Amino acid sequence: MFYAIRHFTRYRYSNLIWQSMMEVRMHPRSEGNQRCFVFQLSVNPQARIFGYTDSYGNLVHHFDQPSRHGQLTIISDALVNIDAQPSVPEVMEYGGWQELEDLVEKSDYWDMLMPSHYARSSPELEELAKEIGASERRGRSPLAFLQDVNSGIFHSFSYVKKSTAVNSPIEHALKSRQGVCQDFAHIMIALVRNARIPCRYVSGYLYHGGESLNSAGDGATHAWIEALLPGLGWIGFDPTINRLAGAQHIRTAIGRDYADVPPTMGVMKGKAETQLQVRVRVTPSQAVLPPDEEFAADEEWSQFLDETEQAAFIEAQQQQQ
Repeated sequence: MFYAIRHFTRYRYSNLIWQSMMEVRMHPRSEGNQRCFVFQLSVNPQARIFGYTDSYGNLVHHFDQPSRHGQLTIISDALVNIDAQPSVPEVMEYGGWQELEDLVEKSDYWDMLMPSHYARSSPELEELAKEIGASERRGRSPLAFLQDVNSGIFHSFSYVKKSTAVNSPIEHALKSRQGVCQDFAHIMIALVRNARIPCRYVSGYLYHGGESLNSAGDGATHAWIEALLPGLGWIGFDPTINRLAGAQHIRTAIGRDYADVPPTMGVMKGKAETQLQVRVRVTPSQAVLPPDEEFAADEEWSQFLDETEQAAFIEAQQQQQ
């Protein structure tokens, strides 16, 4: 399935600011069953855009804007293809725990096992673990344990937009029993790591396909988790919608938690209140979305185009004809 993704971000400042520097993590990953063929990043005011790959293999673009400006607009366009994923078995033997321990001993997964900035233990988390049966294995395989935790979080919390902020600790959601996809993911990561299963945060997009899906990811970015299972590798679980991650989940970046993978992160000089506007559109399409009024931008733009992936996409299209 081909998806065209448009991600619009605009910062409006109450006063002019200057010397702003920004990192952007909006470039979908190309690995496994997912391939990003085209990626374009447009910035206004104009700036020279650079890129690098971070320690987790995420493609990061960055730029600086030394001149004074009252707003900053970023639009990314991507064309991604996701093939069908190998099916996950319904049952795993309890002996999978020993296989998992052997796997962890042989490789370096310490950063996905240790507490991180947003995914850490607390009295509230321990209480939830007891409530949903995540405080002990109880004769379950690693896969069954993960499925139970995924379902337990989904049924214990309500998805409520703007109920927490991007920098809210998980205790806010644990106490109110409501949150957004970021909170669901952080809570599951903390519970899964406490069970000694390597677990990582995934940011990206979710295609709804006409389903309500609790409004998760509708018009915004989405987040879920991936856990390491013996014989299967990294398997995605989405506690916000109580599903395994599948062909509707488009992966942009992975990390220990949200602190490693924010879509935009920057600093600036100047004192100003900031108003943030974000819109996301995910559409089944074999071409990048054309300009439209909803995502209209200003006249002058700088643009980053991944020419290598553009050429690869054109070649792939020619081979299919």
